Amino acid sequence: MFDTMTMTKAVGAICGSLLVFMLAGWAGTSLYHVGGGHGEHGEEMAQAYVIETGAEEATGEAEEAGPDFATLLASADPAAGEKVFAKCKSCHKIDGGDATGPHLNGVVGRAKAAVDGFAYSEAIVAVKDQAWTPENLNGFLESPKGYMPGTKMAFAGLPKAEDRANVIAYLQTLP
Repeated sequence: MFDTMTMTKAVGAICGSLLVFMLAGWAGTSLYHVGGGHGEHGEEMAQAYVIETGAEEATGEAEEAGPDFATLLASADPAAGEKVFAKCKSCHKIDGGDATGPHLNGVVGRAKAAVDGFAYSEAIVAVKDQAWTPENLNGFLESPKGYMPGTKMAFAGLPKAEDRANVIAYLQTLP
């Protein structure tokens, strides 16, 4: 029933199918890269998205001579900070689990880059011996990329000093 010619055709068809499959895979990987978010040689790639906070709506002018941050923090409202924290919930959890960003339980006073198992950027690992004081958090929340160039955090920042003080007051209430 099978002669040499039929067997040769069958083996040729299988080899040809495998060749087409391999070429399609090679073409697909050259067009699309599905990886861990870094380039082939470890360099960071551009952010895929930016979280808009309405900072463009702000006037952009320096705040007029108002109270200093310590005064704002002393009179801050944690309940109002919880409402502002809603912007942070898309990336940060407060139940002890990590998401896109590390959990923020007990962040005030905690050492930077201290959450075990979270892949921090090199910029924050370089200062891991420092603590997240309210003043450090104020600078970071105002402009994460301005405060710490090289951070992975894509958040644009909170332009209002009152909002930053309220969020920090709320974070201080978390265990």
